[in-house]
Amino acid sequence: MTRKKILVGAIILLAILGAYVLWQGKQDPQAKKPRVATQVVKTVQAQKKTIPVTIRANGYVTAINTVEVRPQVQNIVRAVHVREGQEVSAGQLLFTLDPRSDQAGVASAQAQLARNRAELAEAEAALRRNRELQARQFVSPAAVDTARNQVEALRSAVRGGEAATQSSQVALGYNSITASISGRIGAISVRPGSLAQPGGVPMLTIAQIDPIAVSFPVAERELGRILATYPKGDAPVVAQLAGGEEVSGKLVFIDNAVDAQTGTVRMKAQFDNAQHRMWPGNFVTVRLVARTLEDAVVVPAQALVTGPEQQFVYVVQADGSVQARKVEVLAIEQGQAAIAGLDARARVVVEGTQNLRPGGKVTEAAAKAGQDGKGKP
Repeated sequence: MTRKKILVGAIILLAILGAYVLWQGKQDPQAKKPRVATQVVKTVQAQKKTIPVTIRANGYVTAINTVEVRPQVQNIVRAVHVREGQEVSAGQLLFTLDPRSDQAGVASAQAQLARNRAELAEAEAALRRNRELQARQFVSPAAVDTARNQVEALRSAVRGGEAATQSSQVALGYNSITASISGRIGAISVRPGSLAQPGGVPMLTIAQIDPIAVSFPVAERELGRILATYPKGDAPVVAQLAGGEEVSGKLVFIDNAVDAQTGTVRMKAQFDNAQHRMWPGNFVTVRLVARTLEDAVVVPAQALVTGPEQQFVYVVQADGSVQARKVEVLAIEQGQAAIAGLDARARVVVEGTQNLRPGGKVTEAAAKAGQDGKGKP
């Protein structure tokens, strides 16, 4: 009897469970769908404007000209006429070497020249007498020819003596060493009494630092744009110094080859440096406007979303949903991105993109604070 009751109870329980499942299956399917939450975002409208595309590079300061001063003859330094760190002008006397040996050479050459000239004068007088005697038939033509040959030989000796004198004077001039350019002197490596040698250590170095140059590399893809924008090569360049100060200059040099290892081309800009704010060897940041995009569609750079294969932006539709729109980034300048593939009137999401999906509903963040979608009361 007990088993019969248990069996009947189980049958009744199964019937109740079956009826419940059947009732659940007849409910409205829409009631089972989860509600899609509306995302709160911040949007802006894309604008059309002209935007300059700026190249930024790290460069280093170099002197316009640098000259290493060495003697042209081996000699003893007799006097140093400048001090380290001094500003000098082209032609200014720097060093005097011991001139005594070269002075003796000049005196010897001048003495030999004077002797040759005296002998030439005597030979020319003898040639005139022989010509007069030949006219009276007192001497043979051979005597005249001999006198003429003697004159020609002595004239050649005189020319050689003049050249020797000039050469010895040039050698004497090597003992006075002057500055070939204007600039600032570096360390001086010799003192009075030192032996100066042509192939030795430079006596000093002169660097021209006003004006001064900055050398910097630019990616090869930008070369054509720079040449097209500035056909005369006079592009304005701004250099930012270590302390944040900025100075303006102009492009003066583009190398004639691209570095195959780095894919860059070396350029050089020139700056006025009367205040010596820039020093050779300093590292600076350089800015150069390579081109200008006319009437480009511009959105905030934070609106860009990088996907696995492309970049896109979320565009708000009229019904409040968003769509992903593929774009091509042309340039990013000061937080603004110039893009292709988007209409200038489109409204894009700039905040809240991390949780968005195509087709999702959005509402403007400003609207929750009693403002309209443009962020105005």
